[in-house]
Amino acid sequence: MNFRPGPGRADERLAFSLGGRRDVTRAASHEDPERRSGPPSPAAASAASARLDRPAPAEPRDWAFTWTLIFTAVLFFRPQDVFPPLEALHLAEMSAIGGLVSLIVGRLARRQSLTRMTPEFVGVLALGAIILITAPFSIWFGGAVSVFTDLYLKVALVYLLAVNVLVSPKRIERLTWVLVLAIGYLAFRAVFDYARGVNLIANGTRVRGAVGGLMENPNDLALHMVVFLPLALFMAMRPGSILQRLVAASAGVFMLGAIVASGSRGGFIGFVIMVIVLAVFAARQRPAVVVAGVLAVMCALPLVPSQYWRRLASITDSSKDDYSTSDARKRLFGEAWDAFVDNPITGVGAGQFKNYKPLERAEAWHETHNIWLQVAAELGIFGLAVFTFLVVRAFTAVWHTRRLLARLRVAAAAGLKPRGPFSRPLPAAPEISADDATLLDAHSAAMAAALVGFVVCAFFSSVAYNWTFYYLLALTAAPRDILRERTPSLAARRRAAAAAPVLELDPRGARV
Repeated sequence: MNFRPGPGRADERLAFSLGGRRDVTRAASHEDPERRSGPPSPAAASAASARLDRPAPAEPRDWAFTWTLIFTAVLFFRPQDVFPPLEALHLAEMSAIGGLVSLIVGRLARRQSLTRMTPEFVGVLALGAIILITAPFSIWFGGAVSVFTDLYLKVALVYLLAVNVLVSPKRIERLTWVLVLAIGYLAFRAVFDYARGVNLIANGTRVRGAVGGLMENPNDLALHMVVFLPLALFMAMRPGSILQRLVAASAGVFMLGAIVASGSRGGFIGFVIMVIVLAVFAARQRPAVVVAGVLAVMCALPLVPSQYWRRLASITDSSKDDYSTSDARKRLFGEAWDAFVDNPITGVGAGQFKNYKPLERAEAWHETHNIWLQVAAELGIFGLAVFTFLVVRAFTAVWHTRRLLARLRVAAAAGLKPRGPFSRPLPAAPEISADDATLLDAHSAAMAAALVGFVVCAFFSSVAYNWTFYYLLALTAAPRDILRERTPSLAARRRAAAAAPVLELDPRGARV
């Protein structure tokens, strides 16, 4: 990245950055020709880089953010599964309530509105409204309402917390750490169980999640490993203590092991495509890291169990599918499509596809095992449109983040300044440190890979109302919003420079 590094980071480079001198040159080619005609003045360049090099200010304690971290830890670690008496305490609900109360009190004390409204948050609320609106037309009203009250309402409330508390790069990093540690712990448990031969299904060839809830199913377990593996690698390559980087790297290794232990074919496909996306980002800055990763995977291939290769072979050869799950999944896809065609406006109700015409279906009492067909069959065309909007917004948020960072690189390298000695001053330069910009750049690359992994794996899972995607949505939208709030519009600065009056002197000293 071409920000000037702070003290002690003179040789720091990004692991997943598309930035670099080529990006600066390409972006600078779109600037005003008069500003490109010569180098910036030393004062202008110094002012721009000084603002980028300033350390991030210390953050005041925010209990709403603290409760959000606690809720996330409880949600994924699920301590009540290890210590059943904790179930009576309803730790997740209590931490969510604590966060909401702290958020409301804090924003009212600062004379702010109750919440920030973003397009993504509006989409989350709209999807919840569709779940409720379509409930009276579902095949089981109470079941559809239960999906909202028992699951999706909590998702919406926690997203409300996230959209208000993820207001700095440091907070994004802390939430990412909690997620990496939690998923890394569950990955370790899965690998350990597989090695011991416990908690297995399919004649001992596939491991289930060690805790209930989100990752008890092997396919859902693999999905989470694929999604959070890029974040583990991001934390492992972040500048920091050796211990922190070792912990993150170990979490990544266990996630990879859990993908194999789960025996999920969808997880394998998602992993391969996710790795390709991640390699595209990494290869531009650290090709040696990509080569080392390829060599490490090749060395690890002999350790993969033979039954895993047989299961992967069944992707293209159904004769090697010992349980005929591929054929069953194809029938489910067809039945889900039929449910959507029969109920295109309202669907059959949130979470109700498994109850839809159980006597007439060949695969009764099963989920769709496809997130798009799940939303279409259960919520109809409007639910599908809103969910598609949210997925698209997640990807565009990553794109906007990287675009804003590229503009900041141009501002730091070239320095925008008035065109004449009597011009009005431009708006302030970007108010973001080089370390924060570096973090957001690497984080956005990891999130791009995580989103791709989720979309591919979700093609084989029914997880539309679960937490995972909405955490990804919050973690992709927050960096974009932070950059927009902390940096002035570079386009506005260029317009201000162009509109400023320019007074020049002719060779005889007279004003023109």
